[in-house]
Amino acid sequence: MIHLKNSAQIAAMKDAGRITGEALLIARDMVRPGVSTYEIDMAIRHYIEKCGATPTFLGYGGFPASACISINDEVIHGIPSKKRILREGDIVKIDTGATYKGYVGDSARTIPVGNVSEEARKLIEVTRDSFWAGVEALKVGNRLGDVGSAIDELVRKNGFSTVKRYVGHGVGTDMHESPDVPNFGTPGRGIRLCAGMTIAIEPMVNVGTFEVKEMSDGWTVKTMDGSLSAHYENTVALTSDGVLILTEVEKGF
Repeated sequence: MIHLKNSAQIAAMKDAGRITGEALLIARDMVRPGVSTYEIDMAIRHYIEKCGATPTFLGYGGFPASACISINDEVIHGIPSKKRILREGDIVKIDTGATYKGYVGDSARTIPVGNVSEEARKLIEVTRDSFWAGVEALKVGNRLGDVGSAIDELVRKNGFSTVKRYVGHGVGTDMHESPDVPNFGTPGRGIRLCAGMTIAIEPMVNVGTFEVKEMSDGWTVKTMDGSLSAHYENTVALTSDGVLILTEVEKGF
């Protein structure tokens, strides 16, 4: 069942989204060679808790950290560790969420570590741009297939591939609500979009094949061919006046 939100509920979600977005800004400013993913995770947790919120990811399904931090060919769900040290040229995906007054914000970014290859930089940019292509298609009366199709078309036009095994989702009092929000689809097909829907749009884009594999830790997902992957996510609300980006706190990031 899809839970449509009223204006007061969306306002509450924006508070959770702001905390989430600010935590990502702190993480971004820590990204440099020599920093461990554990240090970044601890900073995210400290900030979320300082704001009076709860790190949504911590303990979710048994996940042991406040953020998923994934490097290079790791697509999503990387587990922070004192042993995972960022190196010049890496790209790091940081995905986190905050629960505040009963509502969830969920957001992710891919951040370059120092100087990265042109291919890596293009991948990050295309992944971000594909999110915004999906937002452009997020209109009352359209269908979910319009959103996924817009994302996938931009990705494929740039020579990359869209992960299909993992998708976006509804967000509200739970991190994962209905509906699923695929990053691919057929225009004019799927659930009709309505005012009050709050969803996480989160393209995951690979340089090579769209196929992925789960690692033995039960969480980390990597590209099947070892190619680079990028991830970009915001929680958004569809209203009669348009789309609100609930987790964006700095334009261009």
